[in-house]
Amino acid sequence: MPWNAVVRGALAAGPLLLAAVLAGRESVGVMAALGAMLAGINDRPGSRRTAVHRIGVPGLAGAAGLVVGTYAGEGLGAVPLTLILTALGLLAGAVSAVGPVSSGAGTQLLVAAAIGAGMPLPEPGWQRALFFLAGAAWLIALRLALPTPGALAHDFRFDGERVAVADVYDAIAELLAAAGGEQAGARRAALTAALDHAQDALAGPRLRRYASSSAERRLRAQYAAALPLAEAATALAWAGDALPARTAEGPRRLAVAVRTGEPCGPLPAPARSVPGLRALDDALLHAAETFDRGGKQTGGKQTGRKQTGGRKPGSRQEIDGKKAGDEHGAALHSDADAALHSGVGTNPLDRGARQTAHKGLRLRPFRTKALLRTVTGPGGREYGFRVALCYGASAAVAQALHHVHWYWLPATAVFLVKPDLGPLVSRVLNRAAGTVLGALVFAGFAAVLPRPEGLIALVAISGALIPVATRHFAAQTAVVTVLVLALVMVGGEPEASWSRIGETLLACAIVLIVGHLPAPGQRGGNVRARLDAATDAAHAYLTHVLSGADDRAARWALRREAYRKLAEARAAIDRAAAELPTLARHTEGTDEVAATLERLVDTTTACAVHLDDTGRLTPRHTERLATLLDELVEQRERAGLADPPADLLSA
Repeated sequence: MPWNAVVRGALAAGPLLLAAVLAGRESVGVMAALGAMLAGINDRPGSRRTAVHRIGVPGLAGAAGLVVGTYAGEGLGAVPLTLILTALGLLAGAVSAVGPVSSGAGTQLLVAAAIGAGMPLPEPGWQRALFFLAGAAWLIALRLALPTPGALAHDFRFDGERVAVADVYDAIAELLAAAGGEQAGARRAALTAALDHAQDALAGPRLRRYASSSAERRLRAQYAAALPLAEAATALAWAGDALPARTAEGPRRLAVAVRTGEPCGPLPAPARSVPGLRALDDALLHAAETFDRGGKQTGGKQTGRKQTGGRKPGSRQEIDGKKAGDEHGAALHSDADAALHSGVGTNPLDRGARQTAHKGLRLRPFRTKALLRTVTGPGGREYGFRVALCYGASAAVAQALHHVHWYWLPATAVFLVKPDLGPLVSRVLNRAAGTVLGALVFAGFAAVLPRPEGLIALVAISGALIPVATRHFAAQTAVVTVLVLALVMVGGEPEASWSRIGETLLACAIVLIVGHLPAPGQRGGNVRARLDAATDAAHAYLTHVLSGADDRAARWALRREAYRKLAEARAAIDRAAAELPTLARHTEGTDEVAATLERLVDTTTACAVHLDDTGRLTPRHTERLATLLDELVEQRERAGLADPPADLLSA
C-alpha cells in the first residue's frame, strides 16, 4: 500500500476545494481540484526530481489546453471549435509517441481543452489555467515536502533514488541465482527494468549539471558500480551454466548497504574459473571500493577507509575457496579489499565508473531533431490520426446533442483512444464498467451526504484512493468518476450520474468504431518505429564492442540504450498483440524480431566480457553472432520491416 501517495492524495484536491468554498469561490476550487486530481494520476513511485517532471509537464500542458479551449469555446461556433479541437488531437496524439511523460501531457492538454470549451465557469481562460496550475503545483509541493515513511533515517530527499539503486543490486542477485534455469530470461528483463528506473531516478531534472550533495554523489557512484556487475551477470546468464548460491550473495549485501547506508562488509568472492566469473569478481572488488569511500571521487586516492574486524586497510582475508561444492570455501572481499585491485583510478573499469558517475548517466542528451523525427515519424502519425479522429468526432457528436455536460464525451474519448494506454477493447470495457460503478456509487452518496461538506469529504477520499486505483483502469475510472461528479455538484451544476453513464457509453462506441477503421499508411507504425530504434541501438552497441575500444563508460551507455530501446519495443509489441485480430495482424512477426534482438544484445554483452578477459572471441561467440544476424534479416523480412543497416550485417 503506497501510504505516502495516499496521504498526498487526501491532502491534494479536498483541502483546495474546501479553501475555495470557504472563500466563496467554488468555481476556482473546482479548477484547482481538477489540476490536483490529474496530477495525482501521474503521481507514480520514483524519485522527487522525476516526480516534478512527470507531474509538472502534463500540468503545464493542461493549463495551455484550458486557455485554448476556453477562448475557442467563447469565440467560435460549433464547426470551427470542432476543427480546433481536432487539430489539438492531432498534435497531442503525435507528441504522445515520444514517451510516457509526453503521453500524459497530451492527455491533459486534450482533457483540459474540452473542459475549458464546455464547462460554464465565470473566470476567464487565463485565470482558469492559473488555478489549474496551482492545483498541480500543490501536489508537487506535497511530493517534495512529505517524507516517505521510514526514510527519515537518511537524507529523505533521495529516498526514491536509494530504493531504485538498491533494486538494481537485488535484480543482479536474482539474475545470478537464475542463471542456467528457465527464469534467466525473465530475470534479465527485470534487471533491465530496474536499471531503467534507477537511471531515470538519478538523471531527473536538476538545477545544476552535476550532483551537488554527498548523498547524491554516493548514489550515482553506487549506480555506476552496478553497471559492470550487471554486465558480468548478463554474460554469465548467457553462458547458461548454473552458479553456486554464494555468487549472488555479494550483490544482495550491496543492496542492503544501499538501503541502510551501512558498510557492505565482507563480500563472498566467486571462483575466478571463467571470464564471466572473473569479470564479476573484478566488479565486486570495484563496488566494495566504491562503497568504502562513500562515492568520493579523488582521482584514484582512497579516502574514508573503514576498517572491519580489526584488519588494516588494504589487507585481504582469504579462505581456501578451491574445494568444489563448498559454498563457504570462498574468498571474502572486505570494504577495503579493492585496494588490491591494481591501478585503482587508472584501470578501465574504475575510469569508466568515474566518468559515468560524474559526467552523466545518459548517452544521448535531449535533441530537438530526434524529438521531431519521433513526432512526425510513422508512430507519431499513427497516434495523431487516431486521437484526432476520435477526439474531433466525439466533440462534434457532443455539441450536436446540445448536452449541458458535452465536454465529458471528448474528454472520455481521450482516455479511451490513447494507443499507449493498453489494448483498445480492454480500455473500452474497463472504462464502461468503471463509469457505471462510479456513477452508481456517487448517486447513492449524493442522496444522503450533506452539501457541500459531504461532497468535499468525498473528493478528499477519492483523491486518497487514486494512487491505489491506478493499478487497474476500471478501478481508476470508478474513483475518478466519483470525484468529478462531486466537483460538478460543488460547482453548482445538477447531479449528473445518469448522463455521465450515457456519455461514456457513447464515447466507447465512437472509439471502438473509429479505432478499427482502415487508416492511411501502414498500421503498426509505432511498433515498427520502436523496433527500428532498437535495431539501431543494438547495431551501435555491437559495433563499439567489436571495435575493441576500451571506453567502458561509452560501452555501458550503449548497452543501456540498447536494452532500454528493446524494452520499449517489447512493450509496444505486447500491447499490439493484445488487440483484436483486425489490429493485431498488422504487427505479426515483430515479437520474433524483438526476441532475436534481445539475444543479439545478450551475446554482444558476453562478447564484451570475453574480450576484456582474453582479447579475442571464441568460435562459439562468432558463430552465435553470425546466426543471430542471419535470423534477424529473415525475421524482419517476414514482418515487413526494412532491412537492417548493412554495416550491422557485415559486423
